[in-house]
Amino acid sequence: MSTHPVVADRALDRALDRAVDRAPAAAPPARRLAVVPPPASPSSTVRSVSQGVPAQPEGPAPSRARTAPAPGEEPLLPVVGGEEQVPLVTGGTARYANLDVAASAPALCWVADHVERVLPLYASVHRGAGYASQVSTAVLEGARDVVGGFVGARADDVVVWTRSTTDALAVLAGCVPDGGSVLVLDLEHHANLLPWRTQGHRGVTSRVVEAAPTLEGTLAVLADALAAEPTALVAVTGASNVTGEELPLRRVADLAHTAGARLAVDAAQLAPHRAVDVARDGVDWVALSGHKLYAPFGAGALVGRRDWLDEGTPYLAGGGAVAEVGLDDVRWAAAPARHEGGTPNVLGVAALAAACDALQALAGGALEAHERALRERLVDGLAGVPGVRVHRALEGAPSAIGVVTFTVDGVAPGLVAAVLSAEHGIGVRDGRFCAHPLLERLGLREGAVRASVGVGSRAEDVDRLVAALRALVSDGPGWEYALVEGRWAPVDDPRPWPEWGDPTARAAAARPCGG
Repeated sequence: MSTHPVVADRALDRALDRAVDRAPAAAPPARRLAVVPPPASPSSTVRSVSQGVPAQPEGPAPSRARTAPAPGEEPLLPVVGGEEQVPLVTGGTARYANLDVAASAPALCWVADHVERVLPLYASVHRGAGYASQVSTAVLEGARDVVGGFVGARADDVVVWTRSTTDALAVLAGCVPDGGSVLVLDLEHHANLLPWRTQGHRGVTSRVVEAAPTLEGTLAVLADALAAEPTALVAVTGASNVTGEELPLRRVADLAHTAGARLAVDAAQLAPHRAVDVARDGVDWVALSGHKLYAPFGAGALVGRRDWLDEGTPYLAGGGAVAEVGLDDVRWAAAPARHEGGTPNVLGVAALAAACDALQALAGGALEAHERALRERLVDGLAGVPGVRVHRALEGAPSAIGVVTFTVDGVAPGLVAAVLSAEHGIGVRDGRFCAHPLLERLGLREGAVRASVGVGSRAEDVDRLVAALRALVSDGPGWEYALVEGRWAPVDDPRPWPEWGDPTARAAAARPCGG
């Protein structure tokens, strides 16, 4: 699946060790997770970030040492499709510059390799006596330790498998005690606005606090809202999916706990870009998605305190979620099984755990340095393009992940995105990013353009985006475009499409909420 060297998968090794009773002498040699930058030549050195020293490369030794690139100059980790060529309407091809990773990130190469490795031993879990079933069960259950460790879970925390962050927050919504009040900010993605509104039949209510223009002002209005009436749960984003700005989670947790409330964090954007530590920061629950974490195989997780999850409404009634079933009654299992009815997504969970392992193996500070360099390069570049404005929501936010939202004066956001894709091979996101209240407050009711970077991004991607915007502002589009089903598209688009993914085969109406 990948042309990169085979990468050791610690999670599967641990799972196999638990599934098969090996004598110590029969154990395989110890292996470690190696981070393999895209090689400049077949003899490039493989660097093990867990050790910080070059690992033994495959093949002949390189003829000379390779100078370490500056942060952001090259991809930090290899991703599937990182060198993919895409056609342009003007002729020829370009390497696809994926600056839409905040919507859904590409798979890490070894995540894809890990899934391919697990697949032959995939089977139904928990009650199968067969070899494959035992291995799959070990993979599923062992991954709880990996993902829990990735977010700094406490020893008594529980890891519930879900489909996504949206799914995870919906699970938690059903576990808020009857009559409880949930407090959120208007900065939130819809995934952290809407689930709390679905529990009115249990007397659960939600209140939205309008964030102030500054971080300190926002913390003050949050404290005032907590003092105004009893609150069971405060639910906030760890990092905005619109502006990338982060919240100081320790301070938010202190405010919530002082008022007798608990804290849930939507970490869909934070977890792929920053170290999350729920124990250190006093976070009670954290929700995350595999498809944001370079593991787009349909799994997510809710990690946190057990008590509410043990007593809450089972999320999906069905097999696996019960301890005992009669014709007229049911005794539900405790968490996590209580909320994992049906056959679990073993391959998705395996991918998620492998991605967490890979990101944790990075040298300390490497991820932040990589993204900081790219974000600064992007913001500085956009500032030099006439008519381009970068938008922020919280002045004084401690830092920001690699997510930048901007507009181009006089050019519809959808047209900007279409031109970048069709003429330059650059992928960005346009619209209101499933954060309509925040876009409204920022004066962006018609939407904006969002560029986002990740471990597979490089400085060249940012430079191409800035150059393309400069050309659009100075010369206009190089092709004719028209609105088709609410989306801008090239007229008489000559680009070839794969037969298994031809967007012209079925017209799809634009959705007002995306990413």
